[in-house]
Amino acid sequence: MTAERFYADVMQHGKLRTPSHAQRLTGAVLHTLGFNLSGGIKRELARALPPALAGELTRGWRLAHFRNTRISLEDFAADVALHSGNTDPLYNRMATAAVFGQIKRLIDDDLSRKVAKDLSPEVRELWNSA
Repeated sequence: MTAERFYADVMQHGKLRTPSHAQRLTGAVLHTLGFNLSGGIKRELARALPPALAGELTRGWRLAHFRNTRISLEDFAADVALHSGNTDPLYNRMATAAVFGQIKRLIDDDLSRKVAKDLSPEVRELWNSA
């Protein structure tokens, strides 16, 4: 699947107006997801994604990065909002689910289970239901 097709599917499932909105939101979700996965799982997921999407997952760094293994869905959605420019938390949860669903279409079930296991309980629930 190409990145353009991925964005078109996110646009449709996330009820977005344009592919550029889908691209911006996808980048925000992947960036936030990247900070909430352990290094090994993040690298494995990046290898399974198209290069444009993998770059969004692995971009960025923090001076002192300690994963919040208990991040709430609300805080995860707030981080997505920070990076996407959309401040509506309910919308960000729905759109994050759309991106999660498309990511899961690109990867095998084993990797999907590894990602789910590595996420906080609340974010894991959204990942599993997407």
